[in-house]
Amino acid sequence: MNQAGTLLLRQSLDWDDFIRGRALRELLLDQFPNRILGSPDGRHLLLLCQSRVVAFQRLGAEGGGDLERSWHPPQPPVVGLFFLESPSTAIPWVLGVVWERGKAELWRFGPSAGWHVLQSLELCHGGRARIISICSWRGQLVWCEERPALGAQLTPERRAFQYCICTRSLQIGEQGAQLSPLRVILHNSPLYQVLASPSGVFLVPTPDTFTNIAKFIIIWQPENAAISVATPSRGCICTKASHPGSEVDFKKLVLGCVGLLASMDVLTIYGCALSSCGELLLVTKAGTVELVQPNGRWRPVFDFGKSAVAPGQQVQLKASGSTLACLLRGALHLVDLDSRQLIEKKTLNTEEVLFLDFNAGEEEEVQLLAPNGIYSLDLSDAAKESQPEPNLVEMVFEEACKYYQRRSLSNSQLTVEKLKKGDMFQAPIALSAILCHSLTPKDKKPKVLTEPYAKLLSTMQLELQSYQNLELLKARVVGASESEVESYGEALVEQELSRLLHLDSNKENLEYLNAIFSSFPKASWKAIQNHLQLQQNGDGLLVARATPDIWKKILWGPLPSLSKQQEGSLNGVLPLFELVCLALHQFKPKWLPRFVELSQECLGATWTYSSKEGPEGVVPLYKRALAVLPRRHKCSVADRDMEIELLLSSQRPKAILQAIGQLIRHQRWQRVMEAAEKFSRLSPLLNKEIFIILLGEFSQHRALDPYSDMLWELCPADLSASDILSVIQQHLSPAECDPFPPEGSSQLTVGLLKPLLHKLTPSPSGRTEMYADALQGPTFPPPTPPRQHRVPPKAAASQEEQTPFQNHT
Repeated sequence: MNQAGTLLLRQSLDWDDFIRGRALRELLLDQFPNRILGSPDGRHLLLLCQSRVVAFQRLGAEGGGDLERSWHPPQPPVVGLFFLESPSTAIPWVLGVVWERGKAELWRFGPSAGWHVLQSLELCHGGRARIISICSWRGQLVWCEERPALGAQLTPERRAFQYCICTRSLQIGEQGAQLSPLRVILHNSPLYQVLASPSGVFLVPTPDTFTNIAKFIIIWQPENAAISVATPSRGCICTKASHPGSEVDFKKLVLGCVGLLASMDVLTIYGCALSSCGELLLVTKAGTVELVQPNGRWRPVFDFGKSAVAPGQQVQLKASGSTLACLLRGALHLVDLDSRQLIEKKTLNTEEVLFLDFNAGEEEEVQLLAPNGIYSLDLSDAAKESQPEPNLVEMVFEEACKYYQRRSLSNSQLTVEKLKKGDMFQAPIALSAILCHSLTPKDKKPKVLTEPYAKLLSTMQLELQSYQNLELLKARVVGASESEVESYGEALVEQELSRLLHLDSNKENLEYLNAIFSSFPKASWKAIQNHLQLQQNGDGLLVARATPDIWKKILWGPLPSLSKQQEGSLNGVLPLFELVCLALHQFKPKWLPRFVELSQECLGATWTYSSKEGPEGVVPLYKRALAVLPRRHKCSVADRDMEIELLLSSQRPKAILQAIGQLIRHQRWQRVMEAAEKFSRLSPLLNKEIFIILLGEFSQHRALDPYSDMLWELCPADLSASDILSVIQQHLSPAECDPFPPEGSSQLTVGLLKPLLHKLTPSPSGRTEMYADALQGPTFPPPTPPRQHRVPPKAAASQEEQTPFQNHT
């Protein structure tokens, strides 16, 4: 097999290396197999063709005896061919051959007897059952089984759910095998292909799966006793317990997410395989290679482009370490799973090529079977070619394209090729040259830098060293033990967060931050605590000694807006402030209200009572913090208290009154009075509103009687006794106006109001001071007027008669 390219495909085996090499060569020329399987000891090659299974033995292997099983229609075909472990026997493996109607044969190879049937088994119950796909997982056989209804004319929709996922344990001994009772994992299931990984079994839709339901994969994890549904856009959307002895119904499993599934696109898969770590690799209709983790998370690996994959074409995949090999349209593509970059594309001179499968990933080497022999792919050169330098250079130009395209006024699309050839922008060219020089392996001679680039290198030396340390740390995380992963993960998250805080807060960086906080919540909390320098002072009060730049990144990033258009732009990605609030709520909930206060102080968001709720169209910080609290049908006491504390921490009048209203509703009177006493000092108007609310409560029940002294102290100076009585009258019902209330009644009495009324009544000294100006005179008290003699009435009349004469005289 000839190839074009630099990577080496060396022929490791010729057909002359096999005992029946001529028959093998003729078989391949006559009928190319559907699948090739290598035995665990590497001495046998098994071919699954359309009508037979044939085994070929290498030269030098002990023993004799051939294996060849043929069948012809109407006999059912073989649907499963795999090796099973048999650790308690001399030869620790047997070959399993499974037919469509449920018959299974176990074959063992002995040095003297050669291939012989160890035992025949029946996996299914009932003659109408049909096995669609089967795999082996840790001593268990797991398969998708069709169970058609008897004599019923079913609609296509009902026929689509006449499958089930079954399992049986298989114990293999020296003399035979023993099957456990059949267990149904999933009832009323669609048609699925089953693939076993170390952590569980993936159920993958096929082209024959009912279209309306082929939108997700199902993951069964026996160790966790759980079965989950995972979608490309949202990951794991629902999980149901699957304990031994229990059965899960498919329709009940997806019932809670039917509305969500209706809006999703059909998941058309053109190829699937397992990675070396047991993750699922898929090639979708869009030409994208997706990696599905056992926890249901999806990660794009590589994009061939929609036009690269023809409809109905099957793509072969084979993973070896961090390298993925893909056979597509007569070309071999090598992709680095870590960097998600194409290492190389090799064009082959034949399309009759198959990857050679090994048992349970015991062999890491990628081998291909061609009509003239078996070829091994030498990945050592690929590893050298996939060093950080070429990938980084490509990433530099890709990021530069995005950067310049956003700032360009032209409608023409800027590509990496144009950027490299046009010499329009020197920054990416200079950066790529510096990276190639600095990150060259020690065993290679670095390229010589020109004078301007050498000056830039000295300026960037610290950043390059940080990058190298980060890459070294990532490599250590990959190869670390479980006990070391946590500490390495914390250091990795710390460095990544530090790097992201110095970049633009665009949507891509926010998505990456969300992924970090979601995947490493504890490490992310420690990292954000270090960057904000969150700690308690001597008084037990939270303080943050972060730099203004850090606060700016947290508070001035992409903000959620009151407008629907702005809300949709974030598309479910949380801003950094919300991520910090989530971490605080999860690990240090008592610090969250104080953190909101510190954020508002930094933002200058302490508005007075008469001002608006905040900048036009921007959600206030306390509302953003409230939005991250979990929403449940039954709110817990802790969540309710957290909501109240966040409302109070806002120091906004409306929020404070709302919090006091909630405290009153839950009858937490001590906390009500503490909040009233504290926040009444903010403004006279807020003080008056709080006092009127509490006075209304005081007039209706006696719960505030122990706090009456504190309540009277809150009474504003501008309220009169008539104002007080007017407020009380508004809150009293006619039934409560009994002049002689019974003993123990909650009715308000004059005696309870006496201290308040006494406080509002002006004192005598006060009344004297009011009229002091009018009472002031030259002397005080004024002098007594002189006394006059009173004349009797008759004498007075006679005097009046004499008066005119006297006047005339």
